[in-house]
Amino acid sequence: MIETTSTRLLLALLHLCDSLFPIGGFGCSDGLETATVVGLIETPADLQAWLDVCLDEVVGRMDGPAAVRAWSAFERRDWQALCELDDEITAMRPSSAIRRSTRAMGRRLVTTWSALYPNRWLERLLDLAREQRRGPALPVAFGCVCASAGVGVRDAGAAFAYTRLASTTSAALRLMRIGQTEAHARLATALGRAPMVVEAMTTRARPESFTPAMDISAMAQPYLHSRLFRS
Repeated sequence: MIETTSTRLLLALLHLCDSLFPIGGFGCSDGLETATVVGLIETPADLQAWLDVCLDEVVGRMDGPAAVRAWSAFERRDWQALCELDDEITAMRPSSAIRRSTRAMGRRLVTTWSALYPNRWLERLLDLAREQRRGPALPVAFGCVCASAGVGVRDAGAAFAYTRLASTTSAALRLMRIGQTEAHARLATALGRAPMVVEAMTTRARPESFTPAMDISAMAQPYLHSRLFRS
């Protein structure tokens, strides 16, 4: 029975992290498109640096801790804390396009997951989103979905780190002159450091944000002459 439960949780987590899962993440580059257009990101080494900042700063200090805190608040059914966290993590994004995207993807994640794996507490989260006409932002939604599925907090943090880094790598394959093997080698290097980052983010008191180059790239994204990604 223990083995069956463990397998079920693993399969649920794999389902959640699969790029096949329809949350619209394929339409976002989080500013990477701008960075490649202006020449900030051109080489595999540049992509590695971008992934490292994504892991250390975005996942490790901002979105990852938000997902962990959302997991905990959902477990406690602390809806006020979830709403406050959602407001905080959304306000940290200076780009209006990114703010819209993260909430659209978060809401779609919860809506779709709730339809596939019904859970009354996820329905409560959706009711709050409808009543207040907002979110939840993607990291908040991810933490709540993992908690509803019985996924442990560290596994949830690691899964979030993977999805974020994998999404960035997928965008890079469409934006840069880089081969599949080279791109995945860069992803593998970043993932090698992920366990240490995940462990640190579970003890972080609250989300923080300082990624000026990424923020500027994201804010400039809507003004590109032509683009593949909406944000």
